[in-house]
This record gives sequence, C-alpha cells and structure tokens, in this order.
Amino acid sequence: MRRQAFQSFEWLIGWRYARVGRRGRGNGFISFISGVSMLGIALGVAALIIVLSVMNGFQKDVRDRMLSVVSHIEIYALQGDLLDDALALQTLKTTPGVQASAPFVAAQALIARGDVMRGVLVRGIDPDQETKVADALANQSDLAANLEQLQAGSYHTVLGADLARGLGVGVGDSVTLIVPSGQPTLAGIAPRLRQFTVVGLFNSGHFEYDSQLALTSLQDAQRLTRSAVGLRLKLNDLHQAPQVAAQLQNSLGNNFVVRDWTQQNRTWFAAVQLEKRMMFIILTLIIAVAAFNLVSTLVMSVTDKAADIAILRTLGASPRSIMGIFMVQGAWWASSARYWGCYLGC
Repeated sequence: MRRQAFQSFEWLIGWRYARVGRRGRGNGFISFISGVSMLGIALGVAALIIVLSVMNGFQKDVRDRMLSVVSHIEIYALQGDLLDDALALQTLKTTPGVQASAPFVAAQALIARGDVMRGVLVRGIDPDQETKVADALANQSDLAANLEQLQAGSYHTVLGADLARGLGVGVGDSVTLIVPSGQPTLAGIAPRLRQFTVVGLFNSGHFEYDSQLALTSLQDAQRLTRSAVGLRLKLNDLHQAPQVAAQLQNSLGNNFVVRDWTQQNRTWFAAVQLEKRMMFIILTLIIAVAAFNLVSTLVMSVTDKAADIAILRTLGASPRSIMGIFMVQGAWWASSARYWGCYLGC
C-alpha cells in the first residue's frame, strides 16, 4: 500500500512539474529551453515521417508503373523453347504463389522510319494471355482491340507512345524492324528486316518502356528474331518474387534462366534503398540532437528544483521516487513532442 501511494505521489508531482512548473527565479529560461527542445523533437519527427512517406510513395508509384509492363518473373530456356518442356511447365503449374503466366519472345532490334532510327526491345506476345501478366495493357480498354490485331502473319505492332513520337509515326503508318543477327551471304552477314504496320500505341507512364518497347505477335517476333519462347509469370504477392524465383531456379535446373523484377531493375532499387537508409540516419540524428537538448533541459530543471527535492526527501521520499518524478516529467515532454511531430507529419 505504501509503495502504491508513492507511485500515485510520483505521478502527481511529476505531472504538476511538467504542466505548470514553479514560478520562480530562472524558471522562465528553463521553460523557454524546454519549449525549444520539444519543438525540435516535434519538427524532427515530422520531417522523418514526411520524408519517409514521400520516398515510400515515390518508390511505390515508380514500382507499380514499372511492374505494369515488366512481369514479376521471367523464365526462358538456354536451349530450345520453354513451351516444349512438359516437365518445366508442370513445375510452374505446381509452384505456389503463381497467379498467371504468358509466353513471350524478347530481342533487341532497330526500328526505322525513313531516316530516323531507334533501338528497341521487340517483345512477341500472345494477346489473349499477355493482359493477365501486364497491368498496363489490361487497364487500357482502348488498347484491347489493338492487341487483338497482333495475329500471326499480320506483322502488326503496338509501340510505346514516346517511341512513336520520336519516330514521328502514328496508327496506320509503317515501320521497319531490323535484327542485326542475320543470315550469311556472299556479301557478308545480311541483317533480317521486316516491315510492320503500327496498329496502336500504349502509355505505361514509365518513360524507359514507353520509349523503347515494341509489341508484336509471338509468332511474328519469333520468325523475325529467331529467339526462343519463354514465360512471364505474375505472382499473388510481388514481394515474394525473389523467393519464388530462387525456388523455380532450383527446381528447373541450370538449363533455364529465372529472373525476377528486382534483378531486372537492380540498380534503381538499390539506389532508392540506399537513399532511404541515409535519409533515415540523417533525420534520426536530428531527433537525437533535439533529445539531447531535452535531457539537458531536464537536468537544469532538476537543479532548479533542488529546494523542492530537499523538502520531498525530508518528508520521506526515496531517491527512487525523486527519479520517478522527473522521469514522468521528461516522458511527458517527449510524448508531447512526438505527438505534435506525428500531427505535423500526418
């Protein structure tokens, strides 16, 4: 009972010191320092919340735009087509976490329109299955009709909006796709080329893909580039892509290459993560400086209340009780600063 009474006593006195304080000589200066310290912690917490929220939002926005074009996992065989390997397809079907899959062909090429030439990534797709793994194509309703025109033998293509703008072409115009690896002739290696008709444009919101990606039918791309067919996978949880990719690599063996979306954009994500860590450290140091000021204010408050401490000791208060009183006062200051920091940050 005596200990519980002292606990109530410590809270009462600590709360009084924290809210009111003693109106005596020198107390105004201590109150000013404590207010500045609380303001420093509040601004530090607010800056930490705001900066990390902005960076997390930026990372999520860019990641979502990127993954609207790039699949969570890409798999292709080093020799032959993946679609011809029944064991590999069965492994993919039984892998947990895989939501959808779509075949693809990818190769580097040149695209030309008159005297204008650009380097592009030619991606052959199956229009019926590609929308299951590419949100950018599925979310654009006007693009669905254009994708349906990417049929085998039609030699139609859908270009990124920025790529089409750079070439100066629109829907209905013709472009020429040139693949450097051609067939040997008496005059040397002749590149393979084919004229394609632009039947649509897409805009994913990510400049890297809108300015470099050309979509065509799977069969036309394979006939032009002579590349093997792979599979693009979409997972239920995109954050599990590295684990699922490692599991698939172990199951399929070294004859297959498995890449997840974090590997395809490793440099960008590594830079963002490093920047987030550095900003967190810098802002934490700001909060630490404000906290040191708060501790110094509490020390000055203890010195200022030496007479009150002597009276409490005379009345029977233990050193532990005195420490509890000022811990209550310091905790109230810190919690108030954090509250205002969170209020300003949110």
